[in-house]
Amino acid sequence: MIVRETAFAKVNLALHVRGRRADGYHDLETVFAFCEDGDLLEVEDADRLSLTIEGPFSKGLEIEGNLVMKAAQALGSERGAAIRLTKNLPIASGIGGGSADAAAALRSLSKLWQVPLPSLDVQRNLGADVPACVVSQTMRGEGVGERLFAVPSVTGIPILLVNPRIPLSTGAVFGRWDGTDRGALTDWQTGRNDLEAAARAIVPEIAATIDWLVDRPGVTLARMSGSGATCFALFENTVARDAAQAAVAPQYWTMASNLR
Repeated sequence: MIVRETAFAKVNLALHVRGRRADGYHDLETVFAFCEDGDLLEVEDADRLSLTIEGPFSKGLEIEGNLVMKAAQALGSERGAAIRLTKNLPIASGIGGGSADAAAALRSLSKLWQVPLPSLDVQRNLGADVPACVVSQTMRGEGVGERLFAVPSVTGIPILLVNPRIPLSTGAVFGRWDGTDRGALTDWQTGRNDLEAAARAIVPEIAATIDWLVDRPGVTLARMSGSGATCFALFENTVARDAAQAAVAPQYWTMASNLR
């Protein structure tokens, strides 16, 4: 039996940083949305637990210590599985690649081994975004992103992701955040990404990418996702989205999709 799961790319439609906590983390308010596409996982029964990684962004990824392996171990089963991860999303790019991979591993191995998903606390211990990625539906996140609340769906909206192929450390971006609380998140359309200024200072291509996306015909919103460096634009229709993708500079990574 082979079980296949997509590790859906995560997008922060808005991300407000409200303050730094005593534990060193930051209190956030965000709206998560997920693309129909992302990395791919395939799992099947085997005598032992193993992971192979392939795909355009597989280079340099570790096996031991990988979040996929940690997720498999968190399920507590003594059964083995051969896990194959196809890494289609850029690394350290603000679209939840590692968390989405861990979430897809939980979903797929839960089906293969016929065991329940682990508790939310266990999921959170894998990463703050993992609980949201397990569900992979539009939702509001608070705290460090682990407290989740239902919000109206954005299913079907065409989206284009654009990344300058420059990895960007989440820690480095938070380290440059200016510490100013600019107010609560009420709705994502009128929200913002409070990490964008810090990310732009490290990777100037982010500013140029967002400015370029804003000017595309049919765009309804253009922002940076997470801590960057991936930027995204929402479109009125797929024709406008695909035209924009065709016009992106060839050295940039792109993914045209729809929100799920």
